[in-house]
Order: sequence, then structure tokens, then C-alpha cells
Amino acid sequence: MFNPIDTVLGWFSHDVGIDLGTANTLVLVKGKGIVINEPSVVAIDRPSHKIMAIGIEAKRMVGRTPANIVAIRPLKDGVISDFDITEQMLRYFIHKVHERHSFPIPRPRVVVGMPCGVTEVEKRAVHDACLSGGAREAYLVEEPVAAAIGAGLPIHEGVGNMVVDIGGGTTEVAVISLGGIVTRTSIRVAGDEMDQEIADYARQRYNLLIGERTAEQVKMEAGSAYPLEEEVEVVLRGRDLVTGLPKAVELSSVELREALSGSVGAIVDAVKSTVEATPPELVSDLMDQGIVLTGGGAQLRGLDQRLAQDTKFPVYVAEDPLTCVVRGTGLVLEELDRHHKILIRLKERKPPR
Repeated sequence: MFNPIDTVLGWFSHDVGIDLGTANTLVLVKGKGIVINEPSVVAIDRPSHKIMAIGIEAKRMVGRTPANIVAIRPLKDGVISDFDITEQMLRYFIHKVHERHSFPIPRPRVVVGMPCGVTEVEKRAVHDACLSGGAREAYLVEEPVAAAIGAGLPIHEGVGNMVVDIGGGTTEVAVISLGGIVTRTSIRVAGDEMDQEIADYARQRYNLLIGERTAEQVKMEAGSAYPLEEEVEVVLRGRDLVTGLPKAVELSSVELREALSGSVGAIVDAVKSTVEATPPELVSDLMDQGIVLTGGGAQLRGLDQRLAQDTKFPVYVAEDPLTCVVRGTGLVLEELDRHHKILIRLKERKPPR
């Protein structure tokens, strides 16, 4: 419905779409595109509880801080684990969008992508964090739906579309038709779990202790889910658990694939279980439409081939998969009336007795 007040406010404010991820937070400004892509990390001074840095600057401190400073992720497995820190992080990103303006401007409308399996309390926490962080209105949309919209899938048509959104903390698998999710599966296995598996493998196989940043870097350089045409090797540096001294070992992409087999297998099983719960007519559509991979985890080499081999469906990686969710929230912002059915409804709060 046309609202002249919102129209006038929209001329001055910068409505934003946010992909509030476990690993990264992306912010899109309506009409301007993606303006922020920073890690979901906050550095805090322990004694004073004062925030020292947010985003990129805080990520650089991970594993390198003195005892009085701790770098934390306020989101765990795709949901808020520390409301106060998340609120301040959201406020920082929302204000960063507006900081170039020296005159007072209206607060923006915000659309935030949320995992499927969150509880009502977790939904309310994100909604309230957005309002406390400076938004005048906050809307929530499920991440696989936002990812499907961002990937250009025809979700409002009467045809089945399957999207597998692999983030930092969660993997969301959903079959979408006529603007709604028909079947879904949400597992808390994704990029972070893959990093942990690499760290565990290095410790168990080579008695080598490595940090999460090293594990992530190795995954990006040589990680795979399917045999590569040319296998590669990377040098893994860390601390020898036996001697306590620095140590470097050569790790092949074959070994990394073995290390990642648990997470990859869990994602494959989640896709299979979703297909098993999907109506036959939509399964027929998926045989033509295929499965679309989105999220940062979709960039793991060979994951599309592994899924195609195990599910017998065509599998595609979306264009720029890391930004699909935030681009989807931006498209929802542009046509809120058209997409109102896909927005998450919050239950009315009961008045106090």
C-alpha cells in the first residue's frame, strides 16, 4: 500500500538490507548496492567492556590480542549469542552507511536475512537489535528465500526451486514454490565447522596446532569436495604440540578433502533428506531446474560436482554466491508490497498481567 510518509522519508534515508552472518556481515543500500562487507567480529577490552574495534579491524586482532582484549563473534551458528554486542555491531554498520551526511536524516528501514531454524526468541532478538541499532522499521526474511531471490530464481512461480545456502554457521536447504518454502532443512554445519575439521586433522595427524585464520586460509587455497584435475599442496604452519616449537608441514588437497569429508557428507545428507520430503511434482521440476548453491561455502571447489554425483540432480553455483542473501534483501526492500508474504511474522507480545 502506498504510504506518502514512507515515500518522503525514503528520499532522505538510506534503507538497507543486511545479511547478518556468523562469519561476515554484508550491508546493501537501496539504490547503491553493497557498501559494507566486513567480518562479524567485535574486539572488546575485558576490564572496561569497551568495544575497541568492529569488523575488519577486529578480525585482524583474532589470535593476536593481549590478555586484556578479546576478539569475539557475537553470532554463533547463525543466531545471536550476545545481544548487547550484536546490537552495537548493527548500530555501527547502520551508522557507517549514514556517516557521510552532516545533516540529521531519518532512520532507515532494514531487511535482515535470518536462518530457517531460529526460535521465536532469536527472531525477536534480531528484530529488536535492528530497532535499537537505529532502524525505524525492521523486517526479517529467511535466508534461503533471500538467497533464491538474489540468485534470480522465479520463487513466485508455480515451479520448484531448490537453494542450498552454505554460510559460516549454518547450511540452509529449501525447496521454494509460489513464494513460500515447501520443505526445508537447517543444519549447524558450514564454513566454521570445515575450518574446525582442518584444525582437528592437523592436530591428530601431525601434532600441529593451528589457528582458525590459518585453517580458513588453507581451506580457501586447497580445500575441495571432489577430486581435482590437478591436486595441489599447501604449507601448514603452526606449533608442534610435542616440542612446543614452530613447525611447518606440507598438506595435499587429497588430505584436506579427507579432513572435510564430515562436513561435506553432512551437507549432502541434508540435501537428500530435503528431497525425500519434497512432493513428487516438485521433484520433477528440480530435475529440470537443478539445485543452486549460494553462500560463501558454495565456493568450496568441487562441491557442485559432489552434490550432482550423489543426488543425480544438475547442480549450479550462483553468480557471486557470497552476496546472494544481501542482494535478495535489497530486492525485497525495493518491492516490499510484492514480497510481504515471505517476510517472517513475529508473534504479538502478551501484555503484562
